[in-house]
Amino acid sequence: MNNKICIIGLGYVGLPLAHAFSEKFKVVGLDINQPRIDELNSGFDRTLELTSEQVKESIKHGMKFTSNLDDTKDCNIYIVTVPTPIDENNEPDLTPIVKSTESIGKILKKDDIVIYESTVYPGVTEEICVPILEKQSGMKFNKDFFCGYSPERINPGDKEHTVTKILKITAGSTPEIAIKVDNLYKTIITAGTHMAPTIKVAEAAKVIENTQRDVNIALINELSMIFNLMDINTRDVIEAAGTKWNFIKLFPGLVGGHCIGVDPYYLTHKAQSVGYMPNLILGARQINNSMGKFVAEKTIKLMIKKAINIKCAKVLVLGLTFKENCPDIRNTKVIDIIKEMKDYGCEVDVSDYWADKKEVKHEYNINLKGEFNSDEYQAIIVAVGHDKYKDLNISNENNVVFDIKSVLKYSDGRL
Repeated sequence: MNNKICIIGLGYVGLPLAHAFSEKFKVVGLDINQPRIDELNSGFDRTLELTSEQVKESIKHGMKFTSNLDDTKDCNIYIVTVPTPIDENNEPDLTPIVKSTESIGKILKKDDIVIYESTVYPGVTEEICVPILEKQSGMKFNKDFFCGYSPERINPGDKEHTVTKILKITAGSTPEIAIKVDNLYKTIITAGTHMAPTIKVAEAAKVIENTQRDVNIALINELSMIFNLMDINTRDVIEAAGTKWNFIKLFPGLVGGHCIGVDPYYLTHKAQSVGYMPNLILGARQINNSMGKFVAEKTIKLMIKKAINIKCAKVLVLGLTFKENCPDIRNTKVIDIIKEMKDYGCEVDVSDYWADKKEVKHEYNINLKGEFNSDEYQAIIVAVGHDKYKDLNISNENNVVFDIKSVLKYSDGRL
C-alpha cells in the first residue's frame, strides 16, 4: 500500500494514531498550534500520551510535524482528529471540523480519501463535510474523492488500552472504500476492526457509546444522592449489588472531559432536529452536571456540623483534571465545586500535580498550589483520584474531608 497519511489534529487522539501509523507508512502530522508542533519536534508530548522516546521514534521513522498545509499536499489519505466541543448553550460546535475540512478541500486530489475520527452526530460527514470538500476542491464525491469514518476510542491516561489495542469501527462511503479504510486500520490495530455498513451507522455507534455510559453514571449519581439522605454508603451498596453477575458496576462521581460530558449533546441535538425530545438523555446530563454543586453543598453542611465558620474558611481542592492520572483539564467539573465553594465565601486553593500550571492559569485563571499543609485548611475536598493521593495521611479531626473518589482511609463525606 503506497499510502502517505496526513493526521489533522495532534492532540490526545491524533498523536498516538500518527505514531502507530508511522511504523507502517509515511505520515505528516498537521496542527495549527505552532508551539505544539515545536514541542513535538523537540520530542516532548505535553499530553503525556507518548513518551519522549516514542515521539523521537516517530520522527526517526519519517514523521513530519508541521503547521503548514502545503507540507501535506502529497498525501493521499487525510485523517481528521480535531476536537468537537459544545458551546455555552450545549449545542455542537463544529467549527474545528469545518475549518479542517475547508483546508483539506483546498489541496484535495483525485482518488484521495478523507477519514473522520472526531465524534459527531449521524450525518455530519456526508451532509456537512462532503459539501465543503466538493465546494473547495471542485470535485465530485464518490467519483473523484471518497470519505470514511472510524471513530476514535482513546482513553486519556490509559496506558493499557492504547490505540492499537482497542477494537476499531470503520466505514467507507462506498463498499470498495469501506474495505480500503478497514484494511488501512487493520495494519495497525492488533485488536481487530468492525466494518460498519454505512458511515452514519459508525457515527451513531460512536455517539451512543458515551451516551450510554453517561446515562448509567447518572443513575448511580442519583442513587448516591438518595443514599446520602438515608445515611447509607453508596459504594458499600454497589459492592454488594455488584456480586450479581449482570450488575453494571459503576461508581458515582463528576462527569467531565471531552467525551462523556459532551457527546450526548451531539445526539440530543440531532434527535431534536428530527422531532424527538430525548428526555432520558437530557435528564441524565442534568443530573451529572449537578454533581459539583451537590459536593459543595454537602461539604458546607459538614462544615456547619463541625461548627466551622464558612465565611473566609480555607478550603483545599485536590485534583483539577477531568479524570485520574491524566493532565487533561478540558471540561473538568471540578471547576463547578470551586465556584460553588467561592460563592459561599470560602477561600479556595487548588492543587494538582498532574495538571500544567500555565494551562490552568490560562483556562481557569487559577494559580495551582504546589506543596501544601493540610492542617491549614478547614475543609479538604479530594476531587480527583490521582494515585499519589492514596498515600496522603489527612486527619479529619479538626476539619472536614470530603473524598469524592474514596481514595482516603478516613473522610467525613463521600459520594
